Amino acid sequence: MGGDHGAAVTLPACRGFLDKHAQAELLLVGTAQALAPAAGWLRTQCIVATEVVTMDDALEVALRRKKDSSMRVAIEQLKAAQGAEPAAHACISAGNTGALMAVARYVLKTLEGIDRPAIATVLPNRRDGFTTVLDLGANVDCTPDQLLQFAVMGSALVAAVDGKDEPSVGLLNIGEEAIKGSETIKRAGELLRAAAADGHLNFVGNVEGDDIFKGTTDIVVCDGFVGNVVLKATEGLASMLSEFIRQEFKRSVFTKLAALVAMPVLNRFKQRVDHRRYNGAALLGLRGLVFKSHGSADAFAFEQALARAYDAARNRLLDRVHDRILQTLQALPTPDLTTQAA
Repeated sequence: MGGDHGAAVTLPACRGFLDKHAQAELLLVGTAQALAPAAGWLRTQCIVATEVVTMDDALEVALRRKKDSSMRVAIEQLKAAQGAEPAAHACISAGNTGALMAVARYVLKTLEGIDRPAIATVLPNRRDGFTTVLDLGANVDCTPDQLLQFAVMGSALVAAVDGKDEPSVGLLNIGEEAIKGSETIKRAGELLRAAAADGHLNFVGNVEGDDIFKGTTDIVVCDGFVGNVVLKATEGLASMLSEFIRQEFKRSVFTKLAALVAMPVLNRFKQRVDHRRYNGAALLGLRGLVFKSHGSADAFAFEQALARAYDAARNRLLDRVHDRILQTLQALPTPDLTTQAA
């Protein structure tokens, strides 16, 4: 129900996803009217919710007043009764990010030692690989301890997904020198260096914005304000490239010929940086798999988010990340990391 387009995008994406994944099953949560076109779909169950969290709803409204919202009902499918399997193994939403984070944290709770969940996704780099960046908007203001927790969660994610035992971690800053940045960043750097000295993290130091796309480190850690700006700037670059290619074919004959010759290379690059292909960011630190889709996602992008969540559930990502996070946090000496957030 969420995002800029609602069921007009999510239902076609679900249909395409089911066609490509013969073993998958979907639980669609929304209003009766929105779900009507999906009635009778194979491997699909429709769950009616009477309320919807809008993109401008305050957190209090989402948490306290809309207890039968599609967002909350969907997240509740991840909770299992004692001794039973949950109705769903992953949840995907394109709705209000703040509300999704708050409701998911309230319903599912965080893992031991994690104060706040963080949004993590991958961005392409020039090494023909990906850089995992977190947080991308869940936490605007972060403490040094929380940035350390993000590094632990990001390391656990990359280790589980890519099989790297010691993925490298960088702290996003305005320079590589340890003396640069805000007091929060400098203190976070101290904590990360201490964790690295004790062998708990592979922290390589501060990195700058262009290092994300250079692939300098496997993981880049930042607060949600900075991370969201980076993400939106990346999306803007990809859109600008698409428009540039389209406009070049409208110019002179010579320009058209040059563009035609370069088109295979341009198209490969365009596909590589197409942010829709990387849609579906994991909310790390929760006791359940929750994925956030861009609110502006089209059907192709939302289908990518579905596929990403499906792969995570099928490969037991939650258990693997959970085990790695616990192992690392228990070894860290920082007192703040041993307290479970309410």
